[in-house]
Amino acid sequence: MKKITIAIDGFSSTGKSTIAKQLAKHLGYVYVDSGAMYRAVTYFAMQNGFISSEGFQVEKLVEQLDTITISFQFNPEKGFAEVFLNGKNIEHDIRTLEVSSFVSKVAAIPEVRYLLVKQQQQMGKDKGVVMDGRDIGTVVFPYAELKLFMTASAETRAQRRYDELIERGDKVEFNDVLKNVQERDYIDSNREDSPLVNADDAIEIDNSHLTRDEQFDKVLALVKDTLMRLS
Repeated sequence: MKKITIAIDGFSSTGKSTIAKQLAKHLGYVYVDSGAMYRAVTYFAMQNGFISSEGFQVEKLVEQLDTITISFQFNPEKGFAEVFLNGKNIEHDIRTLEVSSFVSKVAAIPEVRYLLVKQQQQMGKDKGVVMDGRDIGTVVFPYAELKLFMTASAETRAQRRYDELIERGDKVEFNDVLKNVQERDYIDSNREDSPLVNADDAIEIDNSHLTRDEQFDKVLALVKDTLMRLS
């Protein structure tokens, strides 16, 4: 059967990664979490003291970009690919609220986006890929056969993120998570380089009131329609 490229964009905590993983597993496609790549660079910047609550030394990060190698390795026990930074598994480290508070600032740097977009396009050159992020359908794969744009209210997304962090054992306050979601929305939508926008040919899905199964069934139907149309 013909393979396609599925590009999933949307705001933070809209479940983009969840639906992308489900689709990739069901279709036997490669899944790429582009957001994790930006989180990996953010984690690198934090570890090296380039970004903190006191400021962001952009030039120093840019100077070190060629020392960063990001890869994904499938973990059969967990059923998904984990993120590695320069050979070290950082899957757990990049999912903190602290990393979330800086990632949009790092992702707004043109040199960072250029580096990661090149890597992402290489990963998807043979099609049969599901990739989620902020500019997948507009910049990384503008000619993707199926583009989705996920959205939900800020409060709904903050609650989902809060629940995830609490389940992990993190000590966070809901209002802090909500503030982070709102700040990321603003930065992602207003940055000069590749802002988060809904591609003209993307199908918007508001999952505020959808269960994971309902969302999966709805998106899978769109995939099947696309495959049938192209066959």
